[in-house]
Parts: sequence; structure tokens; C-alpha cells
Amino acid sequence: YPNPFNPSTTIGFRVSGLGSRWVKLSVYDLLGREVAVLVNENKLPGLYSVAFDGGRLASGMYFYRLQIDDGNGLDPQFISTKKMLLMK
Repeated sequence: YPNPFNPSTTIGFRVSGLGSRWVKLSVYDLLGREVAVLVNENKLPGLYSVAFDGGRLASGMYFYRLQIDDGNGLDPQFISTKKMLLMK
């Protein structure tokens, strides 16, 4: 929130389950290029929010992808991709 945003927004997410989970939150442009990694670490269960500053990026549509894994190196347990609009 907010979406659309100029030039920054906050992305909230929740980690559930027992014990820590590996979390990666990345931002991608329309061509699928990763333009930012906002979170890439183990997190305990709980609610989190992270700020994203798009001030150096061009106006347009971007996607953020949340990936949560139990850390065993196998397939992620949860993946969610959502869109956001940067308007300058």
C-alpha cells in the first residue's frame, strides 16, 4: 500500500508455521528482470512489512514475488506474485 505508488510503498506479508522459514521477496519489471531483492533471509512466524523505494525506476508496472520455504532446499512451500504500479 498504496498501489499505485510514487515513489515508495510498503509490502506486507505473513510467515506461518513452526520455526523459522526462508523468505525471499523480490521485485521484477515487465521483462522479468529482478530489479530489487527486499528480503532474503530466515524469518520467524509473524507479520512483517518492508518498504520499497522505486525512486530510481521508471514509471510502469512491476511485480513483487514472495517465496517462502522451510529451508530444506526443496520446492518452495508458498509462492505469490502480485502487481504494483509506479506512477511518477
